[in-house]
Amino acid sequence: MGDIVQIYNDYKDHVDFLTVYVREAHPTDEWQMKSNVKDDVCYAQPKTLEQRVAIAKDFTSRFKFPLPFGIDDMGNAADTAYAAWPERLYVIDETGHIVYRGGMGPFNYKPAEVREWLAAKYGAVKHESPPAAAATASTTGTSSTAAPVAASAPASGTPGAPTPSSPTK
Repeated sequence: MGDIVQIYNDYKDHVDFLTVYVREAHPTDEWQMKSNVKDDVCYAQPKTLEQRVAIAKDFTSRFKFPLPFGIDDMGNAADTAYAAWPERLYVIDETGHIVYRGGMGPFNYKPAEVREWLAAKYGAVKHESPPAAAATASTTGTSSTAAPVAASAPASGTPGAPTPSSPTK
């Protein structure tokens, strides 16, 4: 989660970002992971949109998640359109075309590739190296796709996937 938040902070003045919450990756009533218990992100698979909204609100509030946040419908339209589960990154250009399609998470979820794409288009953002303890980013068990939409178009992040939409800038 930390990598995508840093990318958002670095490039939010150049592109729009959108995180869309899709179904849970490791719900308590399906495939609970020990890491979810450790990180205190234990949710049952939502059965209604109201439950999905409540989980998204809890997540964004507890983790102070700053990216714009959307919620997939219960028919999972965004997940289906973007193969977003459990997490995935996209960059969609100002004409609405996908110009970067990340691999499916968690093993092929690579925010560094999105950063490289954005740096090539908008210039690299340099950071001082953080102390070793602060450099460790926490992850959560919620399903997500976070993706900057480069060239000023919507993108996606934690719980979710980008939804098809037209550029907003």
